[in-house]
This record gives sequence, structure tokens and C-alpha cells, in this order.
Amino acid sequence: MQKFITANGTALRIDDRGEAPTTLVLLHGYLESLEIWEEFAERLSPQYRILSIDIPGHGISQVTGEVHTMEYVADTLKGVLDRQNVPRCFVAGHSMGGYAALAFADRYPEAVQGLVLLHSTPDADTEEKKANRQREIELVRNDKKELIARLFAPKVFAEENRRRLSERIAQLEESIQMTDDDGITALLNGMMLRSDRNDRLRTLRIPTLFVFGRHDEFIPAETAERIAAGHPEAETAWLDRSGHMGFIEEPDTTADLVRSFIERHADAE
Repeated sequence: MQKFITANGTALRIDDRGEAPTTLVLLHGYLESLEIWEEFAERLSPQYRILSIDIPGHGISQVTGEVHTMEYVADTLKGVLDRQNVPRCFVAGHSMGGYAALAFADRYPEAVQGLVLLHSTPDADTEEKKANRQREIELVRNDKKELIARLFAPKVFAEENRRRLSERIAQLEESIQMTDDDGITALLNGMMLRSDRNDRLRTLRIPTLFVFGRHDEFIPAETAERIAAGHPEAETAWLDRSGHMGFIEEPDTTADLVRSFIERHADAE
């Protein structure tokens, strides 16, 4: 059920469905909203309580400043969980949502039963990536969000899936064009400021699953392999026919990976 609440001084939209004892939080990526999870949540809600939010600045949630740090998003999520009476949960974050999930685990490790990082990374932005984000900010400021939507939406899917998923690409383009300009820049600024969390992830001792796509243009396979090799304490799974959106491109396989991970770790202390 969707509703609006206030958490961490921020008005935001959430979706809370299912009544199972185990809760899975879904955090969407950059230029997305909680609606991106609709079909994936339907697959998992019979087994788990599924809680998703519009990350502040995206969807219908409030923009509160010029910079939305990942720590601010994490604190907002903690406020949501407190309001919804969720003391511990699994957290799955897609892309930017993974950055927020890592920040949440860093700040509130006692609340996290396990982390699923879908097409995401504990690395900080490189200087090249920061420069690209700054160019996106300039495009938004110059009223060229339509160009961002047209270039970004197809690129997140593997080339072999773009025709099959053309309707989803069109929906994402439309969603991007409706995203608040200030919200986009606030989250771009927040992503640029985030710290490297590789060392912290190794010491947290929280069960972690990386899910990577073999055809991801944002996290190339060689980068994903480096991340996986640097985290032998974590589990790694590959989606052979996906780009950056495996939960849409290969939804059944991704859902099975998440279910299996949760079932292995749901009773862990």
C-alpha cells in the first residue's frame, strides 16, 4: 500500500506490502522511483514484507536542499523503518540505491540482516565520473533533461533487450522528464561526495550479495570482477543477459537470487 509519511524531517512516498515476518527494503536507483520495483515487488511480496521508498529528490518525495548525501538518505530510511516498526531488515539497492544501502549499513549495522547490491559498487566516484555528473547538472540547469532521458533510458538495458523492453524504456524516459530538477542535482551532488566504502564493507560482517550484469555499460564486467575479487567475504552472482537493470531484464533469475540469499541468512544472528 502506498502512502505519504514524514521521516527525518522529509515528506516522502513509501510502498509497504506483504505481511511476512522478514522485511526486504528496495531502494531504487538514480532517475528512478519506487514504481520501478512494481513487478519485482509483486514477485517477492508473497514471501516477504516489501518496503520501498521514493528516495528524497526523486519520485514524489521532497527535496530538502542542494545536496542529498547518501548519509541523509540513510537517516531518512531509518526514520521510515522506525515509523513502520521494522527493527531489522534486508536491504537491496539498485545502483544509487546501493550507495544509500551501504551508507545505511555503515550507520545502522544492527538494523541490517543482509545487503543486496544490484548493479552497484562500494567505490567512490572517480574524477572522471564526477566530471560526468557535473555535466549532467549543467544539462539540467540548461533545461536539457529531455536529452538526459533520451540518452540514459536505453543505455541502462543490454542492447539485446532494448527492443523487447521498449515499453519499459519509454516509461523510464517519461519518468525522468517528470523528475524534479532540484532533486536530480541534489542527488548528483550527494553521489559525488560519497566516500569509498570498500574497507568498511569488509569489516561490517553483514552478509552481502553483489549482482552484476555481463552487459552493464555503467559497471563493465572487468570493473565488476575487480570488485568481486576485492570482497571474498561477499557473494557474487552474474546475470548473463542483463545490462544495468537485471531485476527487469532477468526478473525471475534475480528474484530467485534474492530469495536464496535471504533464506540462507534470515536466521543468522
